[in-house]
Amino acid sequence: MRATPRASRSQIAGIGLDADGRSVLAVRIAAPPSEGAANAALTDLLAAELGIRKRDVVIHRGETGRNKQVHVAGDARALIARLEALNGG
Repeated sequence: MRATPRASRSQIAGIGLDADGRSVLAVRIAAPPSEGAANAALTDLLAAELGIRKRDVVIHRGETGRNKQVHVAGDARALIARLEALNGG
């Protein structure tokens, strides 16, 4: 996942590529990257968009960087379908 803090609004921007050519979920976060505000806003946004509880979204790696690995608990098929719908597919 690639998070961009201090965006004009929080939103899932779609699927993009990182510098190594790997697919990543691009997310824009309105909160600044200070004192965990952007990370909290990120987990809140993902939970809301995926229709799951906030506690089911945990940042696994990358708490201090833009590139993050996030663990999302739930039914994998339902989550994939929701992400595809959010991405326009």
